[in-house]
Amino acid sequence: MNINKILILFLSIGLFACQEDDQQFGDVTVPTNLTIQAEIVGADADNPNGDGSGEVIFTANADNAISYAFVYNTDKRSAPGGSQSFIFSTLGVNTYTVTAIAYGTAGVSTSETIEVDVLALYEPPIELRAKLFNFDPDNPDAETSKTWRIKSEVPGHFGLGPVGGEIPTEWYGASVNEKAGVGMYDDRYVFNSDGTFEFITNVNSGDSSGTVFGRAGLIDQLNGSGGTVNGADVENLPYEDFEVAYSLIAPGGTETISFSGNGFIGYFTGGTQNYEIFDRSVPGELILKTTDGNNEFDWWFILTSE
Repeated sequence: MNINKILILFLSIGLFACQEDDQQFGDVTVPTNLTIQAEIVGADADNPNGDGSGEVIFTANADNAISYAFVYNTDKRSAPGGSQSFIFSTLGVNTYTVTAIAYGTAGVSTSETIEVDVLALYEPPIELRAKLFNFDPDNPDAETSKTWRIKSEVPGHFGLGPVGGEIPTEWYGASVNEKAGVGMYDDRYVFNSDGTFEFITNVNSGDSSGTVFGRAGLIDQLNGSGGTVNGADVENLPYEDFEVAYSLIAPGGTETISFSGNGFIGYFTGGTQNYEIFDRSVPGELILKTTDGNNEFDWWFILTSE
């Protein structure tokens, strides 16, 4: 075979490969006509800034969009269906700017922003702050913190039940130390008085490396890689220590811990990252529950302080 024939052969193979890549890649379509709506919970003619819960439900819609996200400051939340709620906790009426992002094929996106004026009235009681992060009413400006972990030594420390259920771990509760080795029991959760939350992914590692545990599909929101899929769970997903903001809120009068970004406790479930404080009556213990991002289950956790 002479040089010209070889060259033609290689060019033909390269052209065929490019055509195949183009066929697999498809058309790149940028979303257009992006609109955002904000529903301030409890807003009416007499209360235009809401009922004081601080909750706002944002809805985005765009042509040619395949998914959405919303961003407030550094708090970015995915919203595959185009709807997501935020709870703003700064007391009084404040103006917040939220950005909606619509994603098209190949990751292209377009964005728009909206401003909302929201009323927040809730101030957490002293006893809750004292329990969660060692708040000292005699020295209210002091920087304090407390570290928590999953209370693996008791039955029902982790489990699930129906959405809106009032019986902890009604459908399933983990037995003592049942989930050892999946990346949950070595996690530590540090609540600081300045509103920051530190997640230590392996308290025994001596550095920032560790693993976490979560729901298959939903844990993808962490943008990690690796881990072991075991049924509907992803075990030991490699993940670094991280820090997010949290706030104490009370939608509908229910004490709740609300995390920014992808802050979570124990088992990543997606959703709003709001954890209802179901019971705080036992010294050194909290019972929390949260609804997952599929609106499929309520997930329950028992924490103990260190």
